[in-house]
Amino acid sequence: MSSFPSIAMVSSYFSSTLEEPRISDPSAMEAAARVSGTVAVAACAAMAFFYVAILYSPTLILRLPPPASLDSFMIRRFACAAVSSAASVLACVLLLGLEKLDDLPSILGVLGIRRDHLWQAVAFPLLLTSFLYAGSFVSRSWKLISASIERSENSYGEDGICGQGCTDWVCAYARNVMAWRNYVVAPFTEELVFRACMIPLLLCGGFGTSSIIFFSPVFFSLAHINHFLELYYQQRYRFMKAFLIVGFQLGYTVIFGWYASFLFIRTGNLISPIVAHVFCNVMGLPLLSSPSTKGTATVATAAGVVGFLYLLFPATRPGLYNDLRDGCSCWHRYCSWS
Repeated sequence: MSSFPSIAMVSSYFSSTLEEPRISDPSAMEAAARVSGTVAVAACAAMAFFYVAILYSPTLILRLPPPASLDSFMIRRFACAAVSSAASVLACVLLLGLEKLDDLPSILGVLGIRRDHLWQAVAFPLLLTSFLYAGSFVSRSWKLISASIERSENSYGEDGICGQGCTDWVCAYARNVMAWRNYVVAPFTEELVFRACMIPLLLCGGFGTSSIIFFSPVFFSLAHINHFLELYYQQRYRFMKAFLIVGFQLGYTVIFGWYASFLFIRTGNLISPIVAHVFCNVMGLPLLSSPSTKGTATVATAAGVVGFLYLLFPATRPGLYNDLRDGCSCWHRYCSWS
């Protein structure tokens, strides 16, 4: 499947560092960008708005009765997210003219949905992201060791109890609708819309790679602003408290959006930002320090950040994820289908 046009080919000029496209004729990029920049930005804004607005359509537009339970409420939202994601994919395909391609794998390849180099697209970004959580790993390991020492005097039959406890934990999570939201539905639908659909549009709208990495997460962040309305109007939080909570969340989503966009462009595979998204949702915010570890977590955090920055470009080198290196000409053909 490596012969299909993909986002990795679209962004091969990002091969080892943030640099300008290696195209001999500077006008080639402008001529290739069949989608105008205005249309690309407008489409991205519409996708972000629709992703949020459709969540409220069952009660505001369809006039359905309020859901009777949290499970039914979340399942309704899962269906809405699926519809908005499908609509965004369709809009992206039509705007880029991908329907003119002769097979489905080629279309999916442009959106970063590929089978080639799959283990690299999962393992390397996951390992890279885990460096940011070195302090969290140390703190959690410290707690587990301390708890194990406390239970050491009553360890008879502990293996069976522990095994049963792990099984019960997995089963409980499988039945938890919020776990499905945080670890399945949100990562997959958000990355599909905000990375796989928006980034190709912006690339073919003539935007540079670095501009897209720092600009496109604005849409991702604004898609979370509805949380302020929910906190302020529905949960009756004070204005300043709701503002601070959502402001912090928006800042965090922008930073993660930079990283996810970087991963998507560098690897050319949608699974890379998805696994990073799931991992970050599982771990929460990185732990900077912990009094219980006597400074060990702080040292681990600093070392993890250094390791992350050192490996950021080598671990995401496009050559690790796609066999085709000369992506500029492929990008030109991709954006100039007619």
